[in-house]
Amino acid sequence: MPQVINFFARIGLTLQIVKTALAATVSWVVATTVLGSEYPFFAPLASILTVQVTVADSVEKATQRIIGIIGGVAVSLLIGHWLSISTLSIFLVIIIGMGISRALRMNPQIVSQVAVSSLLVLAFGLQEDGYAVERIVETVVGSVVAVLINALIVPQNAIPEVENSMLALGEQGTKTLQFLARQLRQTDKGQLVGRQETDALIAATEQSIKSLGLAEQSLKYNPFLTPKRTRLSRLAIGVKRLEHITTQIRGIRRGIADLNSGRIFESELQDTQALQLAMEATAVCISLFSQTMVGPPEKHRPALLASIQEAEKLQNHCLGTLRSIRTDRTIRDVGSILTDLNRILAEAAH
Repeated sequence: MPQVINFFARIGLTLQIVKTALAATVSWVVATTVLGSEYPFFAPLASILTVQVTVADSVEKATQRIIGIIGGVAVSLLIGHWLSISTLSIFLVIIIGMGISRALRMNPQIVSQVAVSSLLVLAFGLQEDGYAVERIVETVVGSVVAVLINALIVPQNAIPEVENSMLALGEQGTKTLQFLARQLRQTDKGQLVGRQETDALIAATEQSIKSLGLAEQSLKYNPFLTPKRTRLSRLAIGVKRLEHITTQIRGIRRGIADLNSGRIFESELQDTQALQLAMEATAVCISLFSQTMVGPPEKHRPALLASIQEAEKLQNHCLGTLRSIRTDRTIRDVGSILTDLNRILAEAAH
């Protein structure tokens, strides 16, 4: 099934387009056969506007659409009660209908549709009994059909995107911390040390958060994906911890930049091997943590725990080297890096 969907997507027929066309067709059939409408344009129009990427978005659009049509009908009937269709009545019904929609902060597409609905009801509703009510019913039918089709036919499951973004974030975290470990004593770069790599890490973190939000939306109002909510809850914990790890790596970058700019490694801490080894060992834990959260825990957790133990040992060894440092500033700056490294392990071990 995924191969078929990908094939049609490559030629422009995405799943959302197919759903939209199907929803419009079903809405037309329901409106003509069940409601007996002769020209039920409002039903397929509502379906076209309602079908969105997620069921939650479709429900939101359906709500806005129904409120919009009711508002448009109300404005048209009010103006039409006092004025027949004319230049003035058309101006008033459109400006009032669109103004109310904007005041309610509706989607811009819905605002335009309110104006269309108001105009149609003003033009035909005064001559035909029940026209306004039929348009509201058709809109409700079209919106409901669109929501049901979006939920029933291949409902979107954005969890794989979250998993892939977490793995990418874990790899980027490992690469960034390993890069920073190699930048010790790089006095020529000063404050700019690791800036590009850290920016890439921040971008990967934002992508994971965005993917998580989309996945949560895809499960909302969708009873057919309820079993996946437990899985998503676990992934949400992983994304949050990786976000915290990103914060610690940013702190480490700033600490190394400060030490390099002050030429501390040249004057007081010439032997950086212990700190470099501790950083590299801690870096390995980040990608292993993301793999543990995404994959079967029993497969990756033993390697993660072993790596955490090794990193803790190297961090403790590095901590012992601080006794040879004479100035408080250097002890504080190196100690802050070790503190951030330890916090990374704490996040990975939970």
